[in-house]
Amino acid sequence: MPNFASMELLPHHTINVNGRLMDLSEPKVMGILNATPDSFFAGSRVQTEHEIAERADEIIAQGASVIDVGAFSTRPGAGVVAEDEEMRRMRHALAIVRRQQPEAVVSVDTFRPDVARMAVEEFGAAIINDVSEGGGAAGALHASVADDKTVPPMFRMVAKLRVPYVLMSVRPTVEEMLLALAREVGQLRAMGVNDILVDPGFGFGKDLEQNYALMARLPDLQALRLPILVGVSRKSMITRLLGCDTAEALNATTALHAVALMHGAAMLRVHDVGEAVEVCRIVGHLRKFTPDEGPQISLFRPSSPESR
Repeated sequence: MPNFASMELLPHHTINVNGRLMDLSEPKVMGILNATPDSFFAGSRVQTEHEIAERADEIIAQGASVIDVGAFSTRPGAGVVAEDEEMRRMRHALAIVRRQQPEAVVSVDTFRPDVARMAVEEFGAAIINDVSEGGGAAGALHASVADDKTVPPMFRMVAKLRVPYVLMSVRPTVEEMLLALAREVGQLRAMGVNDILVDPGFGFGKDLEQNYALMARLPDLQALRLPILVGVSRKSMITRLLGCDTAEALNATTALHAVALMHGAAMLRVHDVGEAVEVCRIVGHLRKFTPDEGPQISLFRPSSPESR
């Protein structure tokens, strides 16, 4: 039988958020606030002032460490939103979130440098969550990232803003991902960006099998020595495999969250904050009993040929 031994130990990572260190050695939760009419999970869409305020309160009350505000749906088949419309939606949502939860750590989910700048300079957003791998345009979700001689526009903006940056990969395999991310992290470091989280990009540029292969090999990303953010909440890698819709995907989402945390994820980006916080607490408690010496054996991998 496989030896289902200890989970991956989480390295001691911190990021500087508004002048304070956020300790990621214990897993954190980022709650999604979608100020869009067409996000893939209907239950996450909030547009009116009351809906946005209520959602911001809910995210914090249920124990999230970060409110992630998005104003552009990146679901497959979603229409392109003009930059001025994304800017309008983002301003509307951030003004309400700031009034409702003035002390909350806010991240903004955008691939547009000027939207990121507005959010940081006008509303004190603390983290830029970029789904384009630095590309700065919707087409970058499916295009190759700039080479070593070209600095992606979002990289320049993050370096100017001096805020933590979520670098998401659109690469399909772990090998391609590690090569690209190592180069991109090098670019960011050279520009003075030190607070970086890596998001492997579940659902972006990957088919069903590649998504699950990535989850199984998530510990390999620890080679980058950076905190890992995982976003699998109610995504199609769940609904396609199980033949359910997004409204029925909470239980499977929770299962994947547990696997991600046991494989070393430092932060979960989620729709269902309370459930994710419970998973973090349980896995965090289990880590107290994980040996801190000797070989660490990853989930689902036999420790030796004899244990098969």
